[in-house]
Amino acid sequence: MKHILIVDDNLTNLEQISIQIEDLYDVSLAKSGAQAIQICGKATPDLILLDIEMPEMDGFATLAKLREDAANSAVPVIFLTASHDVKTELKAIRAGAADFIGKPVEHDILVHRIETHLALTSAASEVDAKARQLEDAIITSFADIIEHRNANSFGGSRRSSRVVRALAEELLKTDAFPGQLNGQAIDMMVRAAPLHDIGKIGISDLILLKPSLLNDDEFRVMKTHAAIGAQILRKAFKEVPRGAGFQDFAVTMALSHHERWDGKGYPDGLAGEGIPFCARVMAVADVFDALLDTRAYKEPLCFAEAAMVISGGRGTVFDPRVVDAFQAAQSRLSAEAEGGKPAEWSAWFPPRPARPTMGTGRPRTSFPR
Repeated sequence: MKHILIVDDNLTNLEQISIQIEDLYDVSLAKSGAQAIQICGKATPDLILLDIEMPEMDGFATLAKLREDAANSAVPVIFLTASHDVKTELKAIRAGAADFIGKPVEHDILVHRIETHLALTSAASEVDAKARQLEDAIITSFADIIEHRNANSFGGSRRSSRVVRALAEELLKTDAFPGQLNGQAIDMMVRAAPLHDIGKIGISDLILLKPSLLNDDEFRVMKTHAAIGAQILRKAFKEVPRGAGFQDFAVTMALSHHERWDGKGYPDGLAGEGIPFCARVMAVADVFDALLDTRAYKEPLCFAEAAMVISGGRGTVFDPRVVDAFQAAQSRLSAEAEGGKPAEWSAWFPPRPARPTMGTGRPRTSFPR
């Protein structure tokens, strides 16, 4: 049974509307905007009937507050009002209301409007599910392409998504990116992470698999993989019926994961807060994964050495908050990297032997390409 929330400061109105639909739906009642927000925070309703004229927090303010929560951002809201002013109706629609019903509410009209918007929401959910299936197929196919370009790093694209989750969950605990990072954003970032290096399919094997350091000309070519990746994803997603969310994260993380906190990265030389937060998280995950991996031009570092490189990039290469999250998650990541517990994560990386230090007595601190 669908869950309908009715919000009205008039208890008589609440009772009258509830009586009209309580046999058809699971009904909750709220006598203020604040109470409605509290109810929606515990359980997302399928539809909200919202009075406009309420003291303290009117219907417009309540709707705006509800839309701040990603879980309630797509819930259809039907405004209820005794005003039949066209300007009020236009304001309601512009505010994001799905519909507008005048008071007193007539039973048949009310039920018809509710059913119409529930059906539209259901259809939109089906389209969204199909779009997600297409997106996941693209992720799997592209990740496999990336993996097969470099057999030594097989599994790296998928591992990076797990590291992104570990970092993002630590950042969420500290509310490091208020208004940007939430559970839904983490899910989209994790799904997008395997695509961050898709642009490398446009780089010659002579450069990508070169078993030594790149010269300046080769590195200039290598750096184009970020823009190539973003372009590939934009084209791939063009026909997928979902214009925002996951697709935006995927394109952004592919384009900007080599930007540096100090502005010395590529392709756009972004710095600090100018770098999208998801790309800042991806940057740490990408380097951490690469340091622990075998590449044509390098042997893997052990966890302690890789952690030292990440920490050494705090405030220059990486956002300090993301490095702090990495350090907070080190026990979790160490177990994953060294093949220890928890068991379900032990396959992320094969066990890494300790490597001898360089002539300076310190591990290498250069960053993988």
